[in-house]
Amino acid sequence: MKSVIYPGTFDPITNGHIDLVERASYLFDKVYVAIASSTRKNPMFSLEERVEMTTTALTHLENVEVLGFDRLLVHLASELDAVAILRGLRAVSDFEYEFQLANMNRALSERLESIFLTPAEQFSYISSSLVKEIGSLGGDISPFVPPHVWKILSEKFKD
Repeated sequence: MKSVIYPGTFDPITNGHIDLVERASYLFDKVYVAIASSTRKNPMFSLEERVEMTTTALTHLENVEVLGFDRLLVHLASELDAVAILRGLRAVSDFEYEFQLANMNRALSERLESIFLTPAEQFSYISSSLVKEIGSLGGDISPFVPPHVWKILSEKFKD
């Protein structure tokens, strides 16, 4: 059984993230969506909230499991027996950072490959950061996130 791990902060999950997970679910027997605690990034949502939002967004995919983590990604991948790390590339500007991460992960674990997917064109400009910024300024973010995430963000921005 071949499994892949898709790490990220998912603060919050977007339709672009979902697109990548759906496509990975056709390529791999098991997809682990690994949500990093990322306390240095000061996320808007707690790890538990992000895991819950992401799990709800991906219930339609039987071979996907969502989990939180707060350790080195290569250690988690080894524990889960993942053969690859999935990363999304939205634009050329993402490539340099992702290339550096891929090389570092390979240095830490030679057997772990990095797989890059690009989102569908309609999702190529979406990021969690932009969604939060637009939402905080009263913009319509409903096209960029699942309905339950839109509802949670709308409530958050009322405060």
